[in-house]
Order: sequence, then structure tokens, then C-alpha cells
Amino acid sequence: MSQDFIIECENVKFSYAGSQAYALNGVSLKVKRGEFLSVIGHNGSGKSTFARLLNGLLEADEGKITVLGLDVSDSKNVVEIRKHVGIVFQNPDNQMVASIVEDDIAFGPENIGVEREEIGRRIDWALKAVGMEKYRESTPTRLSGGQKQRIAVAGVLAIKPDVLILDESTAMLDPKGRREVIEVVKRLNKEEGMTIILITHFMEEALLADRAIVMNRGEIAIEGTPEEIFESGEILETYNLSLPRISILSQKLRGAGMRIDNVLQPEKLANQIVANMQNKGIYGGQSSKPDKIAINEQGEWDIDVKDLVFTYSKKSPFATKALNGINLHISEGEFFGIIGHTGSGKSTLVQHFNALIKLPQAEKKYKAKKPKKGQLNPVISSIFVGQFDLGNKKCDWRALRSQVGMVFQYPEYQLFAESVFADVAFGLKNFKKDISAEELEQAVRESIEVVGLDYNEIKDKSPFDLSGGQKRRVAIAGVIVTKPHILILDEPAAGLDPKGKNEIMELLHKLHREWCKTVIIVSHDMDEVAENCTKAAVISNGSVFACDAPYKIFARSSELNALGLDVPLTSKIAAQLETQGYIIESDCTLSDFAEKVIEVYSGGKTNAQ
Repeated sequence: MSQDFIIECENVKFSYAGSQAYALNGVSLKVKRGEFLSVIGHNGSGKSTFARLLNGLLEADEGKITVLGLDVSDSKNVVEIRKHVGIVFQNPDNQMVASIVEDDIAFGPENIGVEREEIGRRIDWALKAVGMEKYRESTPTRLSGGQKQRIAVAGVLAIKPDVLILDESTAMLDPKGRREVIEVVKRLNKEEGMTIILITHFMEEALLADRAIVMNRGEIAIEGTPEEIFESGEILETYNLSLPRISILSQKLRGAGMRIDNVLQPEKLANQIVANMQNKGIYGGQSSKPDKIAINEQGEWDIDVKDLVFTYSKKSPFATKALNGINLHISEGEFFGIIGHTGSGKSTLVQHFNALIKLPQAEKKYKAKKPKKGQLNPVISSIFVGQFDLGNKKCDWRALRSQVGMVFQYPEYQLFAESVFADVAFGLKNFKKDISAEELEQAVRESIEVVGLDYNEIKDKSPFDLSGGQKRRVAIAGVIVTKPHILILDEPAAGLDPKGKNEIMELLHKLHREWCKTVIIVSHDMDEVAENCTKAAVISNGSVFACDAPYKIFARSSELNALGLDVPLTSKIAAQLETQGYIIESDCTLSDFAEKVIEVYSGGKTNAQ
């Protein structure tokens, strides 16, 4: 092995048992010591398979992989290689091993023989690196998805590997958590010379690397600097990828005659917009305001939440207050976004909407406590979903859940049946006991086809043999088969490639237009909320911080940043422009923002190219 390269792959091929196709097909690649490499590609392109081959979790069928000069295919080398190559997976549950956080982080160092005192120092350092010091003695199973992911990152950092592989490991983090993890990774790379391999669907993360590769159907399709790769959107689209949003915006502005370089930072694009304005003699200006979307204030399927409180493991040492007096109204017809930092209570809140978590007074054994003399009556939480009173013990829970569909984080984990047909049919058969076989088949067929899958091709397959994107679609089909009035999705696009994300959001808009009264999405992606939602609520520490049109919420960037949240790309650029006298009042979507910039540039109203 050359001393310059820490990893060398030569014509590596790999196929999974029972598969006719190669998951990796002739991959040759060299990774330098201290290099920051990003790996991008569509779901199923071979990225995760590649990562698992590098530290011996999988063994190549053909070809050769060496790490630090050690042949990965030699079983005698695997333990030593894993001391030097750490992987953080997309789903943190896959690498949690202990019942206490500090024990979980200690697991790796203990297994490679690190001394006890040094293990303690590494735990301190790793927890601080991911901002989770106060959770040292917590139970991992009681943490939110994003919090678990930070602990998983800390567990690998504690090994102090030479190579750190992150396999979509920021997918479920809030913006602050994602920034913190990426900052840690950048610091480890620059200051300690750690080699980083970042597998990601966030094009903005890929920009941070020294070099990037694009994988397609198990092969390396493109290789170069991020700037070189993102110069051509057309090529990326052929591989189910997309340009970073800033590049798409730049293209729109160039289409209107503005001279915009292929810059990749919001500040630089703002400066180029200003330069174009000033070259044309425009030294300030204001765009027209965004159009307001009219939603009925009162509808048959409104959701009304008052004084909602909830504590996990109440009356136990592990008691955690998740909701602290939520008051929220969601009107029928909204495409509603719920955003908030990790652990803010978002998922807990939406699980109340179809009584997966019941109000205390709705439980069979509930008895109201009489207040002590001189004390006020306790505040009683209430939730109304349409005509359903979720505080009433006699509420028809079956009818409620047939009308309020829930798709969880990692929706593919909702799959359980032997065939796709049986999985999708399960809910409908449960809610409509008297449905005929013909009606059932028709409903299942429609549901599967609505999510973009071929019914005849997929109905008899095991859901566990499908790709990640297909599993997610089947899970959604199993919820929408009952045609609920309200559809709730918790991080519906997390972990999907750019094309997959766009397809899922297009699907949700189609359902919203055709028959689903209200769509509610929980998301950490501020651009996703800006592009799709008519209204949004910000949840912070179990309370509603704000509820308004997305563009009004994102105008409060400093307050959102203080809460650990981010703002869309367009809001960042607008803030930079405002400091130089250009007021762009868009709805925060790329198309509207481009149109408003061009409006000021052209001196009148226009349409973006």
C-alpha cells in the first residue's frame, strides 16, 4: 500500500444472497490519509454496501480492499481494521448496546482494550463533541431519534478511529444537531487528520468535502471536486440526484440575464446579486409581498388542542416532561408543518392526534382528583379532531384512527406481513370488517398504484425484499388505503435521495388535492417546510413558540437559531440582501424568491425563468 493512501479498492464486486445483480460492480477507489470524501447516490446505488465492506461487515465476492495495508478479506485482520475504521449508521437503534448512555459509549473503547481512565476521558470528550453531556446517565431507549443519533456518533468517536464513515448519520438530526455533528467531523478532519467518508443525501453537506464520488447502480459514475460534480445538473438528474438548492437558484437568476457564477455559499450568492443590481444602477429596492393562501378558518375536520401536557414515565425516576401546555389549532385544508429541535415534543404531540397516546381522562381507570382546599381546579387538557372528543372515554377510537392516518419515522418499520398485499390490506380489513374480497383488492390496488408502485409486480413480494424507497411507499400505502381525512407523517422524506424526497412530497400534494382534507408533516428540513406547507408551528421545549405562514416564521431567523433551528436558503440570502438595502419579501420557496429578486432587478413584476 502506498503511504499516501489509507484505503485502496481494486475492482470490488459484491452481491447479496439471492440477488441476480451486483450491489457493487467493479468499484476501484483510493482514499488518501486525512482526506474528506463525500459519497452521494440514489437509494440502492451501493453507498451503504461500500461502507460495510470497508471494515469487514461484509466480504467482497471479487476484488481486493486494503485498509492501512491490511487485507479486509483476511479474517485475521478484521478486528484490527475495526479499531481504525468506525461507522455511524443511519438508524442509531442498530448500534445501541447498553442501557445507560455512558456505558454505550464505553462499549467500543472497552472492546479494543483502552485503559479505564482513558475511557472516562473519551466519554467526556465524545459527549461534549455532540452536545449530549447532560444525557450521560440517561437510558438510550428514552431518547428521541435525533438524540440517539448523537449518542451513536459519540460511541464511534470514542474509539478515535483513523477513518470515520458516516452513513446518512445526520438524516434524523435537527439543524443544530446536524451542524454540531458536521462541525465535529470537520474539526476531526482538519485538526486531527482523521479521514472522513461522508455518505449523504444532503447536497449541501457534500459540498464540504475535498472530493466527491457519485454512485449509480453499484458503480462510481462521477468523481471530482464537489464544484466540478455540481456544475452539471442534467448529469446528476440521470442518477436520480439533484443540484444543491443554491445552484438551482443560481440557474434561475442566470436565466433572467443576471451574471451569476456557480457559487455554493449564501453570502457569496447575495454579494453577486447585489453586484448585478448595482451594475444596472439599482441601489436598493423592495419586491411585492407574497400572496396569502386562503384556508377556511373553521372546518369540519379542524384539530383543536388546548393546554396539552404529557410526561413520559410519570412517577418514576425517569420522568421526562415532553409537552408543557400546548395550545394549537390546525384548520381543515392545511398542508401543515411542525418543526422543532430534537426532543422538543413534536412526535409526542402528533401521536395524540389519533390517540396513540391517550389523554389521561380518556383512560378507562381514570378518576378525577379533587383539589385540596384552597387550591384551584387543575387544568384539563383537551383535544378535538373534527367531531371526535379525545378526552371522552366513550370516543370511538376505531373510527378516529380510520380517519387520522399516521406514518411514523422509519415508516418501513411498520411493515410486518408476508406479502405487500397483506401488509397494505391489514388496516382496511381491521377498520372495515365486512369489506368484500373484491372491494379489498380494488382498494389495495389503488393505494399501491397511488404511491407509484406496480401492483402486479409487487403485490406478492415480501415487503422486506424491497428497496428502502419502496418500503416507505408501501408503508404509506398501508395508511392511505383507508382514505383518511387527516394524514400525519413524521419525517416522511428523511433518508431518501433527492428524487425520492421530491416524489414523496409530490405524492402528498396529490393526495391533498384529491381527497385528503389535511396533511401534517413533522420535519427537520426547513426548506421542505418552506416549499410545501401553507402554515407551520414551531415547538420548543414542549410548547408552541410560533404558529404562522412559513415565511413569517422564517423571518425570525435569530430567534429560530437560538432554538437550535435553521432557516431556508432563501431566508439566509434575503437577510444578506436586506443589510445592503434590497428587501425581498418572498414566501421562501425557490421559485417565488427568484421571481421577487428578478422583479427588483428588472424594475417591475416578472416571472422567473
